[in-house]
Amino acid sequence: MKKSRKLVLAACAAVSFFLCIPFAIAEEVPSVQALPVTASPPADQRESSQTAVVAERQTPYSARERQPEQQSNRVKSTQDGKSEFEKYVSGKIPSTTSLDISQFGYDLFAKPPSTFAPTLSVPVGPDYVVGPGDTIRVEVWGKVEGNWNVVVSNDGNISLPKAGVFGVTGLSFKELKDLLHKNFSKYYTGFEMNVSMGPLRTIQVYVVGNAQRPGAYTISSLSTIINALFEGGGPSKTGSMRNIQVKRNGKTVVTFDLYDFLLQGDKTKDIRLMPEDVIFIPPVGPLVGIAGNVKTPAIYELKGETRLLDLIDMAGGITGIAFTGRVQVQRVENHHARTMFEGDLIDVENNPAKNFILQDGDLAKIFAVVDTAKTVTVTGAVAHPGQYGVNPGVTKVSDIISLTGGLLYYTSNQAEVTRVTVTQSGPKTEIFVIDLAKAMQGDPQHNVPLQMNDYLLVRTVPEWNLYRTVTLTGEVRYPGTYTFKQGETLSSVIERAGGFTVRAYLRGAMFTRERVREQQQRQINEMVERLERELSGSGAAQISTASSPDDARMVQLELEQKRHFIAQLKTVRAKGRIALNITEMATFRGSAYDIELEQGDIITVPSDPKTVQVIGSVYNQSAFVYERDRDYDYYVNLAGGYTSNADNGNTFVLQANGTAIKAGGNFLGFGEHLGSGDTVVVPEQIERVAWMRHIKDITQIMYQIAVTAGVLIVVF
Repeated sequence: MKKSRKLVLAACAAVSFFLCIPFAIAEEVPSVQALPVTASPPADQRESSQTAVVAERQTPYSARERQPEQQSNRVKSTQDGKSEFEKYVSGKIPSTTSLDISQFGYDLFAKPPSTFAPTLSVPVGPDYVVGPGDTIRVEVWGKVEGNWNVVVSNDGNISLPKAGVFGVTGLSFKELKDLLHKNFSKYYTGFEMNVSMGPLRTIQVYVVGNAQRPGAYTISSLSTIINALFEGGGPSKTGSMRNIQVKRNGKTVVTFDLYDFLLQGDKTKDIRLMPEDVIFIPPVGPLVGIAGNVKTPAIYELKGETRLLDLIDMAGGITGIAFTGRVQVQRVENHHARTMFEGDLIDVENNPAKNFILQDGDLAKIFAVVDTAKTVTVTGAVAHPGQYGVNPGVTKVSDIISLTGGLLYYTSNQAEVTRVTVTQSGPKTEIFVIDLAKAMQGDPQHNVPLQMNDYLLVRTVPEWNLYRTVTLTGEVRYPGTYTFKQGETLSSVIERAGGFTVRAYLRGAMFTRERVREQQQRQINEMVERLERELSGSGAAQISTASSPDDARMVQLELEQKRHFIAQLKTVRAKGRIALNITEMATFRGSAYDIELEQGDIITVPSDPKTVQVIGSVYNQSAFVYERDRDYDYYVNLAGGYTSNADNGNTFVLQANGTAIKAGGNFLGFGEHLGSGDTVVVPEQIERVAWMRHIKDITQIMYQIAVTAGVLIVVF
């Protein structure tokens, strides 16, 4: 047990991964960031969370049950974002009809307003009924002046000087003004009077039946049915939206249809409530659904005899991309089985059989038009490549070229038409070449009629490229971006840039090419993928077969280390460097290293760094002043010598010119003496990490990554 713990601790301390950056060779690669630790919420957040839990417990069951569904519907529509027509325009309209619809109108009450204060500022109309608790403001001027604020008492009376006490409860606001003026006229003449309402009373009403939050509510005396419904959370999903009843003194005074309000903005039956009114929400009526290409797909409540066109009208009508040649209806027959029948919307207004009466539980689907666009695709050297509509067998090549805005000035006379014909044995592909110049002149042999789905390629003149550029930086007389002609060499563009300055360190010149970088990156990715397969082979099995918890922890630690190691490797990016032996122009021009340029090449000529860098398994990784005729051992000793874990037999040198040689050898004619800008690399003994011993060619793979990417991965 103790031995296993020691192994775990030793492995934790011994195995870590980082990227070492050789001088003038590699770019910095960001390290892998640790995941943040989740902290406990602050006290005020914990308190609010507890309050939310209490509030949920106090919420009626029906409200708790329905709110998540309403919330999910709102989130769903927000996440979806695009309308069906937007999807159609972008070419992303789904091939199937979505049945993800919800009951219409209920989300109106999903988030009740925080206050009904705005209702209090509504002007009091002449029909407002005065009651106990209302404040009445009376102003009189002329031969007599006065200003009184009086509150209607519980017995319905008010008291005014001289006029005395009289009852006002049940009077309309207009009747109140007439009564006050009449009573004052008994005692005064030559006066003017203004009567207004001050703070209004509150009333109590009841929301019952299939409401989201049934109960008694205290609301403003100016409140209407809709105000009270908001207070009660509106109807539940089992409650009617179309048969809401207001009962007063045991009688139904109005039946309110919320669909009138939602679909037409009609509030004529949204009456002002009186004290002790009861708003009764009966069970929901028959339900039918309509999905697909209507403007508001949803589940709707029926009221009376409802036909298919009535349902479509409730859903806002069909969309512009709806297919009128098909409508599919699912129906439950006799509460026994679900059946399906097909129809269409063609001449449905005049055909009662098509405009059938709906039944409870029906589901209608309106489909989108079939995408049978008759188009051809034009690509290549035209002003506006893309898809163009054609009349098959009529529209010709010259017609389409005109629609594209014409040919570009570097267009070849040759164009290629690809045509696919559907046959019973499969698609038949035909490719033929036409002469565009002759086609534009009307030659029938080349100005051929096009067919649906033809592909017209107008050919980029061979090897046409407006400009080819290379970039020169560093110690050249005139650094910058230069154009070059096909076949031009590196020495030519350097001479055009004025040649090298006296500070140029040619041995450290760096030449990078995009095509090489892509190839190197593919090689790195393939090596990393191979390593990942080898490393992830048996980890899970080892955990399940571990003989003790300590062994299981050890295996788990190794798995984490492997994942971290692979993550490090995946951050490595190739540089695309080509190692060139650049010398003075007299000897460099025409040499094997004087290569032809390609688009995007970059040449960097540094000044002499006059240092040698030592990295890896030494006691003091650092850069040291370059001294002529010194070998790598000299600089290793300056760095404190090899550590106990150094693999000194595999020490190598990354030279400033981009080549790599094994230290102590005489590879490619290079001796042991180092040059300015070189980097001595002392690797670790990989074999000491247990799980790395079994990885095939691990040393060679890491060496290749170091040379290809200019990045050394050192394992400690």
